[in-house]
Amino acid sequence: MTSNCPKCDIRQFLKLTPSIVLTAGTQVPSKQKICMSHTFHIPVLGLGYSVDTPLKVARYGISSVISIVDDELIERMREYHTLNSDKTFIPISKSAPDARANRIKAYLNLVHELVNQQFEQLSNQLFEPGTDITRYFELLPDSSQLKQGYELMLEYPDGERKQIFQNILRKKMTVGAIDVNIMSKVDKMNFDADGNYLGDENTDALAALRGFVNSSLHSSIILSAGMNPRLYSYLETFDEFLPDKEGNFPKRIILKVSDFRSAFIQAKFLAKKGLWVSEFRVESGLNCGGHAFATEGFLLGPILEEFKQKRAEMTAELFELYNAALNQKGINNAIVPQQRLSVQGGIGTAEENNFLMEHYRLDATGWGSPFLLVPETTNVDEQTLMQLANSSIADFYVSNASPLGILFNNFRPNSMEQLRLKRIQMNRPGSPCTKKYLVTNTEFTEQPICTASREYQNLKIKQLQSLNLPEDELRQQVDSVTEKICLCEGLCTSAYTKYEILKSKEASAVAVCPGPNLAYFNRLYTLDEMVKHIYGKLNLLEKVQRPNMFIKELELYIDYLQTDVKTHLINITDKKKKQLDKFKAQLYEGIGYYKQLFHLSATALTFNMNLLNELSNFEDKLNNLLTY
Repeated sequence: MTSNCPKCDIRQFLKLTPSIVLTAGTQVPSKQKICMSHTFHIPVLGLGYSVDTPLKVARYGISSVISIVDDELIERMREYHTLNSDKTFIPISKSAPDARANRIKAYLNLVHELVNQQFEQLSNQLFEPGTDITRYFELLPDSSQLKQGYELMLEYPDGERKQIFQNILRKKMTVGAIDVNIMSKVDKMNFDADGNYLGDENTDALAALRGFVNSSLHSSIILSAGMNPRLYSYLETFDEFLPDKEGNFPKRIILKVSDFRSAFIQAKFLAKKGLWVSEFRVESGLNCGGHAFATEGFLLGPILEEFKQKRAEMTAELFELYNAALNQKGINNAIVPQQRLSVQGGIGTAEENNFLMEHYRLDATGWGSPFLLVPETTNVDEQTLMQLANSSIADFYVSNASPLGILFNNFRPNSMEQLRLKRIQMNRPGSPCTKKYLVTNTEFTEQPICTASREYQNLKIKQLQSLNLPEDELRQQVDSVTEKICLCEGLCTSAYTKYEILKSKEASAVAVCPGPNLAYFNRLYTLDEMVKHIYGKLNLLEKVQRPNMFIKELELYIDYLQTDVKTHLINITDKKKKQLDKFKAQLYEGIGYYKQLFHLSATALTFNMNLLNELSNFEDKLNNLLTY
């Protein structure tokens, strides 16, 4: 590997990744390529679990995502990290003008400032064992040009050659992205003390977006949970999402999507406004953490295959719409910006990770739930950590606990579930609603209230009791009402507990929403261990019996369909029958796709007869599904 001429080695190392082709005949200069040190990112984890993850991993080049739904959590974390950094904390009152946007802006600015300080300190360290700069390079994947340059540097004896290489390495290091997430449809309207509507620009989602845009971050806003036309139109009012003279974006847009069709529709809506989607993050409908958006039977493999087959065509069409919109704004842009594709949800082994990257030509993968067992990267309190580490497969389930009316991945031992049951036993179901981020129901009130609130559940239960329903039906409907839990509090409590900033009157109950994949990870891990596991340098699941991620998702979808059939079996409508038939047909089509894939890819993954037998078993289970 070593050359006799250090300058030759340096010139070789200086060769950057060449321009990439996105559409036929259209090249993107390498300066427009979004440079990432790693090929994975840590997605948003609840509200508090990853709220400050960039402060723990960004200096090592690892990208992660902060939720900006809860500005109260953000303000308290800003106070904690400001004081912990020996800085002066100036609070922003909830009643201050544009408080939500300004709180978010101030926190993101603080995180950006602290990460830059960490990265500068790391960059100036000596290349010695035990230093952060050495850890930075040791964590990189072997395929990284930067890692290869680092290994080349190590071969030189101390002296001028080594110093030259080290200086080059320092200049080529990149900090991990500090991206932020907004659930597009969590967009509560806000009113003043007299009940007057404060206007569209002050709804929760739009104010949060404004906070991000006004911050010093040069990163991405990740829009999830479907399209919100009001929010998407608001994006157009900010020049930060438009390209500069060199074609770079001060702020970028990422869409988290569940299928190709929805991704294309949303991206076209934005392109017509002169807004470019820099990345599609495809997430498994059910084999993921947090809220689960079940597709109509579309499985992850076929979804990624459609992206693979149609990606270039989609990019070309989007660019045509985008370029026309820019021309109307007086912006000339003849270069197609980069459009990355990544996937997340249920990935558990390096083998799966590598297969996804190579077979579907992905730019990155997302690893979320396993990082809940990495204390140095996420905020999980001690009790919940031990529960997660000692959990079994049966502890993870899809629930209706979310007030949003969307399926929610839940964890049975969590203390919020125990508090919910205790309140029911005390004949006081529901939670006090103080934050009101998830207020959506106007069944009993003029202004929306939360279905997890004590107010709503009391009103709804009284209504049900007045209907003279059969006892079994009444119990079933009451159970459905009281299943909802307060996510606004529960998804923050773990962070407050870990940092010992939980207030005296606040409940200590924790809600946690890992994906079912976490069941196969059975202890606490270091960041180094998890990263090595992702890149195949260490196998944390070596002796664990775990289904392939595609098979696991198929199982989850069949179970979901079975439950849906049971729920509607008695009073099923023709419309519901058609929907169930379509869902079932898509699952059969997905099974057919996997049969072909498993045979064609036998060398890329350890597809064996056991795996094919599992596929056949689930096909039989689908065949024997309840009829309607």
